[in-house]
Amino acid sequence: MKSLEELEKLRKKMQEELKLREGEQQTKIVVSMGTCGIAAGARDVLSAILEELGKRKMSDVTVTQAGCAGKCDVEPLVEVIKPGREKVTYQHVDKDKARRIVVEHIINEKALDE
Repeated sequence: MKSLEELEKLRKKMQEELKLREGEQQTKIVVSMGTCGIAAGARDVLSAILEELGKRKMSDVTVTQAGCAGKCDVEPLVEVIKPGREKVTYQHVDKDKARRIVVEHIINEKALDE
């Protein structure tokens, strides 16, 4: 950091990321982050979701993480919870599928078939 302006810019960026992870919004995305999920790639999945939401400047979606879901053989798991609709759980999610979940399910309102 060389100036207060740079520090302020970084602070604003971090606050926006925190809003995505902590806010009480309409749509919620939950990534299972137990040890089995992390070993299967859940950190990359969480990062891809946050990047895609950030790139599209979507602030009405909350992204959180949960512990072990008890389904180690199908990790990483991602749940999409929209008010008034049934929860959708995606299995074997990778970075590409995570991005598709944001685009197709969150933005276009159409759950993926797989």
